Amino acid sequence: MQRFSPVLLALLVAGCGGSATEATQTFRACDGAPSFVEPNPAYAWTPNAIRLVSEELAPGVFAIYDRDAAEHGPAGIPLATSGGFVVGEDGVLMVESMINRQLFCQAVALVQAETDRPIRYVVNTSSHGDHTFGNVFLPDDVEVVQHEQTADYIAANFDEDVAFMEANFGADQGIDEIEPVAADIRVSDDGWSVDLGGVTVEARHYGFAQTPGDLFVYVPDAKVLWTGNAFVTEEPGIPWLLAGNGAAAEVTLTAVQASLPSDAIVVPGHGRPLAPAAMDFSIGYLRAMIAGVQTAVDDGLDLEATVAAVDLPDYQGYRLWDWIHKQVNVPNTYAELNQ
Repeated sequence: MQRFSPVLLALLVAGCGGSATEATQTFRACDGAPSFVEPNPAYAWTPNAIRLVSEELAPGVFAIYDRDAAEHGPAGIPLATSGGFVVGEDGVLMVESMINRQLFCQAVALVQAETDRPIRYVVNTSSHGDHTFGNVFLPDDVEVVQHEQTADYIAANFDEDVAFMEANFGADQGIDEIEPVAADIRVSDDGWSVDLGGVTVEARHYGFAQTPGDLFVYVPDAKVLWTGNAFVTEEPGIPWLLAGNGAAAEVTLTAVQASLPSDAIVVPGHGRPLAPAAMDFSIGYLRAMIAGVQTAVDDGLDLEATVAAVDLPDYQGYRLWDWIHKQVNVPNTYAELNQ
């Protein structure tokens, strides 16, 4: 499937917001109104149940996140993907393209509610489908920006990611229409930056965080940082070590936090904007989990006994604790430390 070409009409596309002027960018993918469903408790979160909102964090710098974030985040309830956009004189850079058509179109509507300037770039912070699948709905003149390792991973593992997303977020959530889209701009470890016209946006790489190709999107003048899934969400949410490497994740998160001024604003991969100090909980969890697993390995415990021993009561409260901590994080760390 090819990305949709822009429609050469000075009309507003229904369902994607914005004002009907010649400058308004239109999206054929968004020519229908959203159809919301009730949340399905079998899913981590239900894409077509989500309503996104935007918040201006600094002039022309906006976060996009689940409207239930303020209530659900502190309660440990999983939240939809967060993103955002930055408006310059020459156009807009959007962070993340979301998991499906409906959430992609909601994000575009939030952009077009604020500006008639066209979206020029979409930065994907990682390879995960809930951050990248919406790329297929972009007009051809929007450039997709990814770390080169993310681009390579998507090319080699797209079907696997689709299967993971359908298993955890629903096979009935429009994921079946997604096709891979190659990156237009491949970012090296040295990072990338762009001047949107009066505002500079950087895509930084600090090393392995949750994947080898994590990008952190930063607006220096506004002191706003998008972390993607490297910092998933606020307390009591914990990191998802789907690819293991908890020690590397802890080092990277610590370095990212140290690089920020204390009054910066951090937009996590799934949640509302926070202060950099909010990262302390995730960093503390990683340190405690790794230390606990190391002690268990040193004591000769098997995996089942290790999971039982590393219960970390000070870090519990996340609704997905039994899955992420017990079935993902501890087993992956045990395998790495028990070699």
